[in-house]
Amino acid sequence: MQQTSKRDIRTLLEIMATLRDPVRGCPWDREQDFGSIAPYTIEEAYEVADAIDRDDLPELRDELGDLLFQVVFHAQMASELRAFDFGDVVAAISEKMIRRHPHVFGAGRIESAEQQHDAWEALKASERAAAGRGASAIGGVGQALPALARAEKLGKRAARVGFDWPDANGVADKVREELDELTAALSQGDPRRIQEELGDLLLACTSLARHCRTDPEEALRQACRKFEARFRRVEDAVRAQGLEWRDFGAAELDRLWEEAKALE
Repeated sequence: MQQTSKRDIRTLLEIMATLRDPVRGCPWDREQDFGSIAPYTIEEAYEVADAIDRDDLPELRDELGDLLFQVVFHAQMASELRAFDFGDVVAAISEKMIRRHPHVFGAGRIESAEQQHDAWEALKASERAAAGRGASAIGGVGQALPALARAEKLGKRAARVGFDWPDANGVADKVREELDELTAALSQGDPRRIQEELGDLLLACTSLARHCRTDPEEALRQACRKFEARFRRVEDAVRAQGLEWRDFGAAELDRLWEEAKALE
């Protein structure tokens, strides 16, 4: 391996090529393919988001490195197949960013972030159409996205062609309707219908988040953090009394929960 600076991307590319070398490489790295590596790529992206949520910049640096390594790994495997290499990946994203920012790199003019968002989506739509993926307004939304993110994107795409509620109150009514249908399914005890109605309720909630101009993923992460903090306070209260969870009834646990909320 050539002696290049550790800050030089070529160093990382050389490391990856060595790891995949048929003779000198790592047995595990040599055995991987796009499918086996994809879950690690998704995991690393979530770890980047987690570091950002915790405002941990040193950790963010490390997690970004891990995510970059995933890009390099995929590019190396593609290079071995003579499909494309890392340079092609860089060229493709560079060309795309220039094309989608004509107000920066060309003669276009955009006055606000909202205008840029609309222009960006219009350019993406034209690109999908040119690639033969524009037959449907909701075409091109990745099947492999986490369900919450995919639901949000589907709702946004549908809204752009006018298939949407006029305001958040309308969506709230839909949420209540879906909750009523879930309640009815629960009374019937049909597992398949319960799952279907619960899915409809969750989908409606993502639309409500959009109308509230709230990222549903971030809202849920915040709710999880809040639940975790309150639950730990309840755990502390249980331990402080020298008791076990089974020693408390539902009413007593609800009281401890309310006390944990009050501490906020």
